[in-house]
Amino acid sequence: MSSEQIDLLRERALRDLEEASSLEALAEWHARYLGRRGEITLRLRGLGSLPAEERPRVGRALNELKETLEAAYEERERVVRQLELAARMQAEAVDVTLPGRRPAIGTLHPVTQMIREVTDIFAHLGFQVVEGPEVEYGYYAFDALNIPPEHPARDVWDTIFIESDRKEIVLRPHTSPMQIRVMERRKPPIRVVVPGRCYRYEAVDATHEWHFHQIEGLAVDEHITMADLKGTLAEFARQLFGRERRVRFRCDFFPFVEPGVDFAIDCMFCRGEGCRVCGGSGWIEILGAGMVHPQVLRNVGYDPGRYTGWAFGMGVERLVMLKYGVPDIRYFYQGDLRFLAQFDRIPV
Repeated sequence: MSSEQIDLLRERALRDLEEASSLEALAEWHARYLGRRGEITLRLRGLGSLPAEERPRVGRALNELKETLEAAYEERERVVRQLELAARMQAEAVDVTLPGRRPAIGTLHPVTQMIREVTDIFAHLGFQVVEGPEVEYGYYAFDALNIPPEHPARDVWDTIFIESDRKEIVLRPHTSPMQIRVMERRKPPIRVVVPGRCYRYEAVDATHEWHFHQIEGLAVDEHITMADLKGTLAEFARQLFGRERRVRFRCDFFPFVEPGVDFAIDCMFCRGEGCRVCGGSGWIEILGAGMVHPQVLRNVGYDPGRYTGWAFGMGVERLVMLKYGVPDIRYFYQGDLRFLAQFDRIPV
């Protein structure tokens, strides 16, 4: 191989190297000239075919060329890497003068919002918030609340039972068991509200769910009367639904209160004139209440001759449906963000 051929190879290799403008092109160049099957490598392996007197000169020239090309490759690679980095930084540059993008954040579920709103109202009325177990003994869910096993009202609750060899255990069908638990542990005066999830074995439709939330209220003290109950619930309804609300009490039956009442407010949609929501009556029932039954007081060791009390229970989902016009209780648990995003007043 003559010196002229080696010089031509050097010029061609350096020219091709200068034209390589990306790391991929550089890799191809390296394989073509300096790789295991590259031109320089193959020529070095072919030295044995040359005459003996030419081998030292050609070998020395090829090794010098190899060193020159390797140095040139390293320098070109450094330049190309800097150029690619500069191009990427230019493409990914952020204009710090632009307004930022507001990140999507979660919000409290509408049921949780309503629980907080209701318990906050009662906290200002002097009530303490307590919570209880969702898996409950039958004694607290029924027996101590004046609902013995043979009582026909026990079938109304559509209870979900949990098997147990020792005691009757249920998923609580209402939050009323906490009435008993609170009174067992405390002496009057008592003023508590109890939010929590409840479970019932029933068909699901637009107004019924197999799991839902209730808020129970209990007040026990000396000289507590129905008038105290009426005043407390009227103030609660007006704080939640508006100061202009009118209220109505009618007789109703619950085994653990006597007398029992249902508490209703005038329909906020038709102003009491009658519509589809209120069934044409002009009134919407929002909870059941009454004076604590004397036998329930005896069950916890209270003297009904000295102490009286009242209790109430309300469905939280129903309150949200009434306040915001939600037509179907199933919307709360379908996980549709379009629906839930409408209740973003309280950020997490």
